[in-house]
Amino acid sequence: MPNKILKTYTEFYAFYLNEHKNKTCRILHFVGTTLVFITTGIAIYINTWQLWIAIPIIGYSFAWVGHFFFEKNKPAIFKHPFWSLYSDFKMFFELLVGKIRF
Repeated sequence: MPNKILKTYTEFYAFYLNEHKNKTCRILHFVGTTLVFITTGIAIYINTWQLWIAIPIIGYSFAWVGHFFFEKNKPAIFKHPFWSLYSDFKMFFELLVGKIRF
C-alpha cells in the first residue's frame, strides 16, 4: 500500500489500477472473475454448498497468482477488502467493454 492514506474510492481505484498494470495479471483477474460469475450461476441453479465455498477460492486463486507471480505485489484486498472486491468487478466490466485494456 502507498504511504498516502486513501480517503475516497476514486483515490483507491486509481491506486487499484496502478497495482494491476501487468497484462497477465489483468487477464488472470478477468478469467477468475468470469469463472466466479459462471460458478455463481451454477451454484444458484444447483444450490450445493460446495460450489458456494468454491466461488471465493476460484476468484482469489487466479487473482493472487497474478499478483504474486506477475505483478509482484500484494493484493489490495488485505487492507481494503470491500473496495478491492468492488474494484475487481469494476475492472472486469471496464475490460469487457474496452474502457481499459488488458
